[in-house]
Amino acid sequence: MKVLFIGGTGVISSAVSALAVEKGIELYLLNRGTHNDFVPKGAIVLKGDIRDAASVTAALKNYRFDAVVDWISFIPEHVENDIRLFSDIAGQFIFISTASAYQKPLRHYLIDESTPLCNPYWQYSQDKIACEDRLMQEYREKGFPVTIVRPSYTYNKTLIPFLFNSKEHRWTLVDRMKRGKKIIVPGDGTSLFTITHNTDFAKGFVGLLGNFKSIGHAFHITSDEVLTWDQIARFIGAAAGVEPDIIHVTSDFICRISPEYTGGLIGEKSVSMVFDNSKIKHFVPGFTATMPFAKGIKDSIRWYEANPELCSADEGFNSLSDRIIRGWEKGMEDAIS
Repeated sequence: MKVLFIGGTGVISSAVSALAVEKGIELYLLNRGTHNDFVPKGAIVLKGDIRDAASVTAALKNYRFDAVVDWISFIPEHVENDIRLFSDIAGQFIFISTASAYQKPLRHYLIDESTPLCNPYWQYSQDKIACEDRLMQEYREKGFPVTIVRPSYTYNKTLIPFLFNSKEHRWTLVDRMKRGKKIIVPGDGTSLFTITHNTDFAKGFVGLLGNFKSIGHAFHITSDEVLTWDQIARFIGAAAGVEPDIIHVTSDFICRISPEYTGGLIGEKSVSMVFDNSKIKHFVPGFTATMPFAKGIKDSIRWYEANPELCSADEGFNSLSDRIIRGWEKGMEDAIS
């Protein structure tokens, strides 16, 4: 089977690329040649910029693929380009959407692929929904062979996943824990969430490549492990050898002080996200997630400790966290006194 990935070297896609090659898939990666250190041995790199249709057309001249996956399409303009480029050379086109597109607030605690798509809090999710709508229109009207995949929060050894942390310096959360500073868990810490290791995601995803029964369908691929955010914080602390000092602050309060967190919090991580994976298990028999978060996060912490140059703290985020904590604690004191 011959497969093309647009991208293929990111947190999620790198694990899929590695497993695809391991499974004997003839894998091609189209990128600008800037992340070749993350290309698995055996994959073939084609140089081109997906935002430059002429360069892609030249790079893919005389190629045809059983499946094409665009890991870096985010807005309808991007998928219009995909439709033009791949309608005649792809037996299947897989679009990477997002599980954050599911209805917010949820009307049922368990999410499956029939859950409505509606997220008024996050432009990122709204754009992905618009992409899905356009691709499904092309499928219905012209037979464009699209399969949609909606990852939820997926991590690897290079990422310390948490709902309130620096976006640029992920070690900041652990640094705060180690220095005995409070870490913020939005809400009361009891909302349920599903965090998936990229190697588990890859097992489900590779089973969809060339799986033509999946055309016209949407899937999410997640772990079946469900944890509260307090549990997640304590697993991170345990991996780092510390007990985190948790303070609970409402998401609304955080987002009033720092509105840029509204999408990621109120639009996704502050609400419970529990997934029914029956559909992917039906289409990919034998798929199961086997990496518990307690083990996966230990691997992440060990990786950072082995790369101390990456163990930097984001002082801007620290200042923001301290300001939120001071404001919250003062409000509590004023209300009690």
